[in-house]
Amino acid sequence: MRRRLLLCLPLLAFLVLAGFLFRGLYRDPQALPSALVGQPFPAFSLPGVQDDRLFTRQDLLGRPALVNVWGTWCVACRDEHPLLTRLKAEGVVIHGINYKDDNASARRWLAEFHDPYQLDIRDDEGRLGLDLGVYGAPETFLVDARGVVRYRHVGVIDQRVWDADLGPRYRALVATP
Repeated sequence: MRRRLLLCLPLLAFLVLAGFLFRGLYRDPQALPSALVGQPFPAFSLPGVQDDRLFTRQDLLGRPALVNVWGTWCVACRDEHPLLTRLKAEGVVIHGINYKDDNASARRWLAEFHDPYQLDIRDDEGRLGLDLGVYGAPETFLVDARGVVRYRHVGVIDQRVWDADLGPRYRALVATP
């Protein structure tokens, strides 16, 4: 009896682990929860990418905006950059957080690929990213005019994501008085 129990325990442990892994296959990796949704954007005081002017949370207030976490080391950021540039040309307010990056590289990147950001904040040490709960880049937060985080998107913003998800949310915030 005891021997049979010892043989069944590893099998039972394997089945439980396999169940968790199988369930994970069908989860949407973009749907990572964020404790910040519904909360004010974290306080910060960080320099800009283009100059050493200090930016704070107050600089984000006044209009709904996308806050895009990016880095020159991020291959996926290069994929979404043309769409961000086009959205800026269409009047979408986009702020950037250059995350754990070399500032000289970030300046070259923006000079070469265009700068879609109204404000571009340097987060050299990743403190703001940590406060935001950033897993990596790209990640984009939708922030209302009062500075409250309304939505978080993990991964590349492409035309499909903009049309089906992020764009309607942004337009709804812009339309709200």
